[in-house]
Amino acid sequence: MISIVVLAWSPFARDTVGKQLVRAVDSIGANIAEGTGRGTFADNKRFVRIARGSLNESKHWLRRAFKRDLLSAKQVRDLKPLIDELGPKLNAYLNSIGHDSRLRIRQAPATNN
Repeated sequence: MISIVVLAWSPFARDTVGKQLVRAVDSIGANIAEGTGRGTFADNKRFVRIARGSLNESKHWLRRAFKRDLLSAKQVRDLKPLIDELGPKLNAYLNSIGHDSRLRIRQAPATNN
């Protein structure tokens, strides 16, 4: 969605704010995917934290776009719920890494000898 919005901007706006915004937004999902593929909880957590940083960067560029009248009030209303719910979801995912009972190694029951 954001790339479609950015494509409608002037060449200057696309080259300054637009490219940075698209890269930051794309980086959120890319870092989650990379962390998942790394195979360790520590690497996964590290990449989710990077994704969270990309989310904060995306918010910065969205605010900058709005201040420069590149985003309409309606576009902001449409984007805001998506952005606002992603932070808590990333935090919940980060907190769950390594705590999912499906991923734990089950211990054999103790025997009485």
